[in-house]
Parts: sequence; structure tokens; C-alpha cells
Amino acid sequence: MLIRYSFCLVSVIISLYFQKAGAAMYFQYGETEINYLKRKDKKLAWAIEQIGHIERKLDANLFAAVVRHIVGQQISSKAQATVWARLEARLKVVTPFTVHAASAEELQGLGMSLRKAEYIKDFADKIVSGEFDLQAVEQMSDAEAITALSSLKGIGKWTAEMILLFCLQRPDILSYDDLAIQRGLRMLYHHRKITRELFAKYQKRYSPYGSTAAIYLWEIAGGAIEGMKDYAPAKKR
Repeated sequence: MLIRYSFCLVSVIISLYFQKAGAAMYFQYGETEINYLKRKDKKLAWAIEQIGHIERKLDANLFAAVVRHIVGQQISSKAQATVWARLEARLKVVTPFTVHAASAEELQGLGMSLRKAEYIKDFADKIVSGEFDLQAVEQMSDAEAITALSSLKGIGKWTAEMILLFCLQRPDILSYDDLAIQRGLRMLYHHRKITRELFAKYQKRYSPYGSTAAIYLWEIAGGAIEGMKDYAPAKKR
């Protein structure tokens, strides 16, 4: 129990340091990842050259990252930021202990649904009681970590994958359930549809640097390269 509490305290200190310093942490990749992907895929190599280096911010604190993802489900980024700011103002620091000390109704009053508030409370309560070992997740394989995180209320596979990428910096996360990644693949390779079989081909090609590929596919999907279009069939009215 002492080790678990120490881990939470260290996470809080790290998070506070970066908040106070005003520093941002970004997903780390470099020549090794870029050169590998360029050798493996000419079209992706061209896109990388067009876009250049990408800075994607990370969540420094694993507990806060999980809570932030629960808060942000099915709402806009702006709404998520508003609720998160209220949560920080209310709790001062978002930790298992401060969330555990608040009621679900208090959390709901900050602008989230009662269901989300209950999910967040359940997560914090399990850490404080020792039922869920968050520190252990960092030492697990990708598959094991996704399974562990997905066992929590309010966390699905896609959310778990995003936590692995944007908090734990796992190098080989490419999510089939991410609609923007599917869009990026359609735009780059002129596919009308991304089936699981087709996705698996690209996943294997990009491995072990799927996370870096994902970052570029998100940029492509967001319109980073002028003139590219989505080849998905138009929806029938």
C-alpha cells in the first residue's frame, strides 16, 4: 500500500512541476522512427516530408489522463477543457485521494453527467482501496495494459489505446477504432473503406512504430496536406 501511495505522490509532483514551469511534454520520436517508416512506405514517406515534425502533447500524470478521457467522452474538446478547469479549481490537484474525498454529486455539479462522475469516483476509490494497481499498468505489455484499463468503468479499448499513446508513450499504438486514423488511411492510400484485414496490413507495415504513423495519419485526416480528399463513398440521403 505504501508503494502505491508513493507512486501516486510522485505522479502528482511531476504533474505539478510541469504545470508550474509552464512546460509541455510531447510525444517523442525522431530519425529512427521516421527513417523506418519512410523505408517501409513510399506514400507515408511523401506525407512525412510534406508535413514535417509534429508536436503532440502528452498527459504527464496517468491517473489524470484516465480521468480526462472519461470527462471528454462524447463532448467537444472545448467542453472537456471547461469541465476539466472546473475540476482542477475544485480539487486543486486531481489525484486518487482528492477525487475519493469528493462525492459523485459534487463532481456532477462541475458539468459532467452523473454516470461519468460515478465512473471517475469508482476509479479513484479502487486505487485508494488497493483494488486497482495503476502503477502495475506501466509495466504491462500493450495488450495487458489495454485489458487492465478496459476493465475500469467508462474505459473502452479505444480510450485505453489513447492513454497508452498519449500518457505512457507506447511506440506501437495504431487504433482501428479511431475514425480519424481510418480517414487518414483512406486519404493517403485512396481506399474507399478500411476493413480490419486491410488495417492489419498497415499495422504490420508500420510496426514497431505505429504510434508515430498514427500521429501523421491524424494530421492528414485533419487536412494538413492541401488537396487531399477522403475517398469514402458519399452517404445516401
